[in-house]
Amino acid sequence: MPPSDTPAVREIPVTDDKAGPYGITAGPDGALWLTLVHSGGIARLTLDGERAVHPLDPSGCRPTVIAPGPDGALWFTRYLDHRIGRITTGGAVTSFAVPTPDSGPFGITAGPDGAMWFAQMNSDRIGRVTGDGQITEFPLPVTGGLPSAITAGPDGALWFTLNQANAVGRITVDGDVVTYPLPTPGAAPVGIASDGDVLWFVEIAAGQVGRVSVDGRIEEFPLPDRAAGPHAIVAACAGECWFTEWRANRVGRVTAGGEITEYELPSPSSEPHGITLGPDGALWVALETGGVARVER
Repeated sequence: MPPSDTPAVREIPVTDDKAGPYGITAGPDGALWLTLVHSGGIARLTLDGERAVHPLDPSGCRPTVIAPGPDGALWFTRYLDHRIGRITTGGAVTSFAVPTPDSGPFGITAGPDGAMWFAQMNSDRIGRVTGDGQITEFPLPVTGGLPSAITAGPDGALWFTLNQANAVGRITVDGDVVTYPLPTPGAAPVGIASDGDVLWFVEIAAGQVGRVSVDGRIEEFPLPDRAAGPHAIVAACAGECWFTEWRANRVGRVTAGGEITEYELPSPSSEPHGITLGPDGALWVALETGGVARVER
C-alpha cells in the first residue's frame, strides 16, 4: 500500500501503565468505554479526550471484555472473580455472580434475544444473562476448549471461538451447539466478529485471519508476519475488518478478498488488545500500556 494510503494514527493517554486498558467499545452516549484489567476499573473517554474512571470492587476482579447492552448500559466480564458487570452511562455499577465456580468469563456480546451472552473460559460453557441478572449456562461438547470471544452472527445465533479446541462454535438462543474445527492445527482462535454476512476471527498462534460462513465453511488468510499475535477483531463494514496484533505493536486490515495490510502503532511495545469502531467512524484500540490509539479508516 502506498505511504499516502497509510491511515493517520493518534494516541491518547488514559491511565498509567499499571492500569492496563484492555477491552474497548463504543457506548450509546457517544463515548468510548474501556476495561482497566490491572487496576480494576472502567474508564470512559470522550472523543475530545475527557476521561473518567469508575473503580470496581474488588480492584482485583480483572475486567476484560466490554460491550453495549440493549438496555443502554455497558456490560463487561470480570475474569478473576467470575462475575458479569454492568455499568450505566452515569457510572452506576452492579455485578452478578456466574453460577459455575471459577468459570472465568471473558468474551461478551449482546444477543438477538435482548440478553447478553458470554464465554466462560474455564468451564466450557456459554452463559446468558438477562437485564435483571438472571444467568443461564449452556455446556459445550468439549473438554478444555477454552471458549474465548463471542459475537452475534447474521443468522440469529451466537458465534464463539474455542481457543484450545482449535475451532469456532455456534449456539442458538435455545442452546443448540455445533462446532467447526479449523484447518490449521494449533491455530488458537481468539477474537471473532460479524460483518453482517460472515464471521471473521483471528488465530493468535498461527498468525492468521479466518472467515467462516453461516453454514460452516472456513477459509484462512496468513498474515505477512506470522508471529504478530492477532488478538481482537472488529468489522468496519461488510468485507472490511480490522484487528490488533498484540505481539507486533500493529493493527491490521483484511478485505473480503483476503488482502491483508498492517500498520505500525507510534509507541513501541504498546500491547494493543481490544478494538472497536468509534462513533466518529475511526477505529479505536485499547493499549495495555496505558492509552488508546485512534486509527482513521
